[in-house]
Amino acid sequence: MSAFSDALSVTSSGLRAQAMRLRVVSENIANVDTPGYHRKTIPFETARSGEGSLQDLRVGDVSLDQSDLEDVYDPGHPLADDTGHYAGSNVDLMIELADAREAQRSYEANLKMFDQTRQMSSNLMDLLRR
Repeated sequence: MSAFSDALSVTSSGLRAQAMRLRVVSENIANVDTPGYHRKTIPFETARSGEGSLQDLRVGDVSLDQSDLEDVYDPGHPLADDTGHYAGSNVDLMIELADAREAQRSYEANLKMFDQTRQMSSNLMDLLRR
């Protein structure tokens, strides 16, 4: 496998991982007000791709954050108990927005690297044709 295809493989694995991360973050943001919703988290893992020394980025299994749910006081809510409390979600909107921004920037950086590798490969092919 050439250095160009290795680089394209690594950057495309980063693109896939960050796209999955954005999907999980958007699900968390969409459910910030859903009672009983547990925040989803997604780990990243590295794995060797073929014989080279480069490592692809892989997405692990999505898991649920087991931290305590927010205790919300709203006596008029249909899920409220006798004391007027119900279990909200454990999603912190500020954390999710920061994660979304980080994933977006990482995605853009991988896309830039993918494009630069593609351009270098194309320029090399043009030089070899002469």
